[in-house]
Amino acid sequence: MDGPSAAGLGGADPQLQRFIEVETQKQRFQQLVHQMTELCWEKCMDKPGPKLDSRAETCFVNCVERFIDTSQFILNRLEQTQKSKSAFSESLSD
Repeated sequence: MDGPSAAGLGGADPQLQRFIEVETQKQRFQQLVHQMTELCWEKCMDKPGPKLDSRAETCFVNCVERFIDTSQFILNRLEQTQKSKSAFSESLSD
């Protein structure tokens, strides 16, 4: 569930547009943290207790690192795809 995009506001106040962009980024970040927490908890927590054992701690560290690596890879790939589509569109309009 994404909020309104700044692009959809047309001639709205630039300060308002920036505020909406920042809040949307915060919301996306919170969603990622929630997804990562849920995924890693399910994967690494066998029996909740008062302390993490070393196996669970190592699992959480690895899970978070893989989640971040994967998220970064996907974002970079989407960015590359978008850039190549823009370059292709520009070459067609020449």
